[in-house]
Amino acid sequence: MTSRLIKVALAFTLAATPVLAQTPSRLSDLVGARAGQSEGELQRRGYQATDRSEVVGDGRMTYWRRGDDCVSIMTRNGRYESINQAGRDECGGRSSSSNTGAIVAGVALVGLAAALAAHNNHHNDGDDNHDREYQRGYQAALYGSPYDDRHETEGYHEGYLAGEAESTNRRHSNSRWVRGVPDAAQEACSRRADSYMSRPPGSSVPISMRELGRNEYSLTMATGSYRSICRVSGSGEVLYLEPAT
Repeated sequence: MTSRLIKVALAFTLAATPVLAQTPSRLSDLVGARAGQSEGELQRRGYQATDRSEVVGDGRMTYWRRGDDCVSIMTRNGRYESINQAGRDECGGRSSSSNTGAIVAGVALVGLAAALAAHNNHHNDGDDNHDREYQRGYQAALYGSPYDDRHETEGYHEGYLAGEAESTNRRHSNSRWVRGVPDAAQEACSRRADSYMSRPPGSSVPISMRELGRNEYSLTMATGSYRSICRVSGSGEVLYLEPAT
C-alpha cells in the first residue's frame, strides 16, 4: 500500500545506473506484451508481485521478485513498456502470495478479487464467461487501455467501470498529502476498512485526509466505490470507522 511506496524519483535514479537499467534476458520477450496476460507468465517463471506500486505520469511502476532477484516493470496503455533489473531492497515488503489466495498478482488483482466478489454477490452472478469478461475490462481500465467497444460485453463494461474507479483510488492514495499521514495510521485504517467490508487485505486505501490536531487524523477510505471515514491516531489506534455521508 501507499505507506510502503518509495518516491518515483528514487526509482528513476536507480534505473539510470548502468547495472540496474538492463532488461533481464529471460524477461526481454515480455517487453511490449499485454500486462493482463503477462502477469500469469511472470508467475510461471517464478516471479511474485510485491506490494510496491507507484503511479508514474500516465503509467504504473510495479516490482516483482524471484528469490533475491528484483525487477521493476513500467506499464503504459495496458502493455509492459519496460522491464528493468532493480536493487534487492526495491522489492522489500511482503510478496503478494503471503496473505491470501486472492492476492495472486499484486495490487491489481487484490482490487480485482474484491471488486468481482462484490459484483457477483450483488448480482447473484457466478457465470465463468461473465467473470472473465469482467476481469478483462477491469485490467484494461486499471492499466490505462482504451475502452474496447468493438468487443464490448456486459461483463467487460462493468469491469471497466470498476477498474477506472480502482485506478482513481490508487492514484489519490499516492498523493503527497495522503503519503504525509503516518504509516501506522494508514495501515490501521486500511485493515479496519477491509474488515468492515469483508474484503481481502489491501483492498481499502486512503484517498484523502484531514488533520484534526493532537496527532489525530480523519482519513477517507475507498474500498472500490464504497467510502468510509476513519478517525485514527498517528500511532495507529482507530477511534472509529463509519460510512461516509
